[in-house]
Amino acid sequence: MTAQVFLATTLYGAATLAAALRSGLFGDRRAHRRLLVVGNTASRPELSVPLDEMTGFGAIAGEFDARHSWNATIAPYHPSDWAPRPADAALWERMLRRAWDLGDGPVEVACESIQVSPARALATIFADAPVHIYADGLMSYGPTRNGVPPELSTRLRRLLHPVLVPGLRPLLLSEHGVEQVAIPGEHVQGVLSAIGSAGAGVLERSLPAGPPPTAVLLGQYLSALGLITEAEEEDLHARMLRGAAARGHASVLFKPHPTAPARIAGALERTARELGVRLTVSETPLLAETLFAHLRPRLVVGCFSTALMTAATLYGVPTARVGTELLLERITPYQNSNRVPLTIVDALLPDLEDPGVPVTAPDLSPGAVSDRLAPLVRAVGYCMQSARYPELRDETAALLRARLPEDRRYFKRRRLTALDLPGSAPGRARILRRNPTVRRAVRLARSLRPAPARTCR
Repeated sequence: MTAQVFLATTLYGAATLAAALRSGLFGDRRAHRRLLVVGNTASRPELSVPLDEMTGFGAIAGEFDARHSWNATIAPYHPSDWAPRPADAALWERMLRRAWDLGDGPVEVACESIQVSPARALATIFADAPVHIYADGLMSYGPTRNGVPPELSTRLRRLLHPVLVPGLRPLLLSEHGVEQVAIPGEHVQGVLSAIGSAGAGVLERSLPAGPPPTAVLLGQYLSALGLITEAEEEDLHARMLRGAAARGHASVLFKPHPTAPARIAGALERTARELGVRLTVSETPLLAETLFAHLRPRLVVGCFSTALMTAATLYGVPTARVGTELLLERITPYQNSNRVPLTIVDALLPDLEDPGVPVTAPDLSPGAVSDRLAPLVRAVGYCMQSARYPELRDETAALLRARLPEDRRYFKRRRLTALDLPGSAPGRARILRRNPTVRRAVRLARSLRPAPARTCR
């Protein structure tokens, strides 16, 4: 019997795994022993709720035969910072096989974010195991952030992903030829509905008497990522609330990020009093999809949260964005993985603060996505990681020549100059090409490109 080890760090990620399991993407359950390893990657794990203690987890707990805490396993180290030394990997494997009752049989690993720990650490420990990657957010549509060493990339089998933007294909790990497998939408929605039903009672008890909220605001705690300051984040939430009020919503629910401090919600409450809006702060750790399913809001607002796209794609709720212009300007370096989710949301969703733009569900027709969004995402992905996707250069240059004035906010002049692409600073590209340091960097990047595959006859 093969042991399948599933690593999850969020309830949404665990739900994605459950949907993949229910759709048969991991084979017959009778032939496998399935373990869920729960990792809590919050900056202060002891102050946040692990996913297996969140409301609704019980609806998917039965998909797994056993459950273990990664934080407890590697304590006192933090899951995002720790990885085994190469010389100790075999020792860790023997220890985990014994502690998790894996025996001596074959092991498969399924995890997210293979470029970093804890996924990288677990894949390193089980050095002979095939590795399946699952994507639980919009980042899968962007490029691979960090290089994957050959000893790991040759073990990558599939990228499993929910279809959050119909017609858009993930760029993640495509340079390694990893098979892309879409998780059927009916299974994703079925799992989310089951989790939501389990949390419906808790949600109802937390709501004040009277008409339910008609708008939901999504917090992301972007200041913790260093993208904006705490004061700017408080102002971002206030802008969301003002925009919702201006659109006629007098009862609003705010869902803060699970790791955000209480003071962020406190600042928003002051704005609600000024506007005369009834504000409900969701203090129970629930999936945002639970709110969409049971409140049936007429509006969902956020910056670039993945939940914006699940609201639009899976629930058909009108969605709008706030603050994406600031983030597109502020986010650094250009290679930051949040850039692609930010680009997708900015390009697809209406600006809540623009009174001349109606707020409706986005146009997700195959033509709209393939003609407008997909080329833009590939071009941004190429500019982020040009050395990994050289085949996208000509396409990116053509898009920039055709659409740069209207799409300027997605591209930085300095980045275009470094890549010698249309829109670069006049004369700077020629100077850079003659710079010895730049020339050495280009030669190094070219030397690191994988050799083309040879066909054996």
